[in-house]
Amino acid sequence: MAQQAQISKKRKFVADGVFNAELNEFLGRTLGEDGYAGVEVRVTPIRTEIIIRATRTREVLGEKGRRIRELTALVQKRFGFPENSVELFAERVENRASCAMAQCESLRYKLLGGLAVRRACYGVLRFIMENGATGVEVIISGKLRAQRAKAMKFKQGYLISTGEPKKHYISEAVRHVLMRQGVLGIKVKIMMSHDPEGKMGPKMQMPDKITVHEPKEEVPPMMGPPEQESYAEYNNEEATA
Repeated sequence: MAQQAQISKKRKFVADGVFNAELNEFLGRTLGEDGYAGVEVRVTPIRTEIIIRATRTREVLGEKGRRIRELTALVQKRFGFPENSVELFAERVENRASCAMAQCESLRYKLLGGLAVRRACYGVLRFIMENGATGVEVIISGKLRAQRAKAMKFKQGYLISTGEPKKHYISEAVRHVLMRQGVLGIKVKIMMSHDPEGKMGPKMQMPDKITVHEPKEEVPPMMGPPEQESYAEYNNEEATA
């Protein structure tokens, strides 16, 4: 946020949280069609950098960077940043199939376009699983066809629900679709696959992953030639006996 007078740590954390939430909501509404997938705020001594993650960065930047400049001006004016102290960047999402926010928006626009709920959900499920996800779950609730509201759950693959790995492996997003008959709720949960490089998935290995190594080839121990007693020694022993 903009430079303020000295405030307590508690107030600072609350203010930062409110700023992030409001910024995320504003960008989500503005860039929903362009595959908005989250925002990251980096505060440096010189300026504040806001990195917008999206699947279609060209649309976020606009023609000759016009749209990103407009967004920068809006953020600067709304949050009271001094002149040239805030800068917006667009970062492309490498694997959009493992980004729950992008898939949620995709499903939202499919439903608004009049596609049947089951067909839209199974299409999203297939796309995510074909692109290397471990598991996926899609929940849609609301007035789907009849007047009575209900929830439909579509699930494929393997998903974890608890523990430390959930923070690294699960990507989750919720969206609301304003349909003619009422509001539908969409929840998408994706479990990413392990990637040792950390590009297409988490670098951290699952704690219950067991690796079975190939058995090593057993090399017989090296043995010297058996000692042979000479006939002369044997005859001498007999003579002394």
